[in-house]
Amino acid sequence: MMGRSAKRAFWALPQRLYRNDPHWVPPLLLERHELLSARNPLFEHARWQAWLAKRGDQVVGRISAQVDTLYEQTHGERVGYFGLLEAEDDPQVFAALLGAAEDWLRGQGMTEIRGPFNLSINEECGVLVDGFDTPPMVMMGHALPYYGPRIQEQGYAKAKDLLAYIVDADFRFSPAAQRVLERERDQVTLRPLDLKHLDRDIAILRDIFNDAWAGNWGFVPFTAAEFRQLGQLVRWLVDPGFVQIAEVAGEPVAMIAVLPNLNEAIADLHGRLLPFGWARLLWRLKVRHPKAVRVALLGVRQRLQRTRLGAALAMLVVDAVRQTGLRRGVTQAEMSWILEDNRGMRSIIESLGSRCYKRYRIYGKAL
Repeated sequence: MMGRSAKRAFWALPQRLYRNDPHWVPPLLLERHELLSARNPLFEHARWQAWLAKRGDQVVGRISAQVDTLYEQTHGERVGYFGLLEAEDDPQVFAALLGAAEDWLRGQGMTEIRGPFNLSINEECGVLVDGFDTPPMVMMGHALPYYGPRIQEQGYAKAKDLLAYIVDADFRFSPAAQRVLERERDQVTLRPLDLKHLDRDIAILRDIFNDAWAGNWGFVPFTAAEFRQLGQLVRWLVDPGFVQIAEVAGEPVAMIAVLPNLNEAIADLHGRLLPFGWARLLWRLKVRHPKAVRVALLGVRQRLQRTRLGAALAMLVVDAVRQTGLRRGVTQAEMSWILEDNRGMRSIIESLGSRCYKRYRIYGKAL
C-alpha cells in the first residue's frame, strides 16, 4: 500500500516533531515497520490505508485508517478507526489528514470514525491529553499537547477516556483487602507461566482475557495468531514470574501479564538496534533490569466479576507479579489502560495507593 521511501518518511516524521520533547521515546524502527507488514496477524481481519501530508517537499503529517471486521462482527456497528496520527501544529494539516481518513472510511461503508488506534484497541490507543511531563511506558503512547485540541477542531468529541495509574512496587493492601484475601486464598492456586508448555499457557491466557473483557467498551477479541505473537514477545523479554494464572478447583479463572518497561532500555538507541543496540538492549533487560513495569493484561472470568472471590483473584495475581518485581529491583508499576467508567477496577487499584498520572482520549465523529 505504501512504497519503501514513503514508509521511511512515515516513520521518520516523529523524530523531527518530538526533537525538543525530553519525554518522547523513539520507538524501535524494526518494530514500527513490522506493524504495517503483511506479517501482522491483525491484517487477517482488518484492512487499512495510510497517508502523508506534505508542504512542498517536506512531510508535515501522517495518518492511517483501519476497518476491523472483528469489531463489526462483535458489535454490529459500522465503526472505522483512525490512527498513527502525527502532525505539525497546523489546523490545515489536521483537517487534511483527518479528512482523508474520513473519506476512505465512508468509501468502506463506515458510519462513524473513532481514534486514535495504533492500529487496534488491543494495541496503542488514545491520544495523551494529560500527563505530558513523564515518558510513556512500554506500548503506551506519547503526544504533543496540541494534538487533542486540533482533533476537536475537526468536529470530534470525546468517546472515552483511558487512564494510566502509577504505584510504588512496595505497596500494601488495605486491611479490608487483606481480610478478603485471607478468606479466599485457600481455594486459589497460583502458578507462573510455564515456558515448557508455552503454547498451552498462551491459549489459557487468551481464553481468560477474551472472556473477562468481552463486555467492555470497544472490545475486540484477540485471535489465536495475535496471542501467539504476544507469546513470542513474552518468551524473549518477560520473566515467567511476570505472568500468573490463577486456578480454582483446577480451572484457570484469572490471569495477569506484566511487561518490563522496554522504553527505559531503548530511550537512547534512537530507534535503531544496529550495530550495537541489540547488545545494549539485552544487557539492560536481562542484567540491569528496568526499574518500572507495566501491567498490560489483567482479567477475571466474567461470572466471578463483582464477587468477593473475583476481587480476591485480581489482588492475588497482582501480588504474585509484585513479588517477582521486587526480586528484580522494580520500584514502580503502571496499571494501564483502565476505562474511566470502570469503577470496580479503579477502586481496587486506588486502594493500593496508586494515582492516575496519565489520561488518554479516544475521539469519535459521525460520518
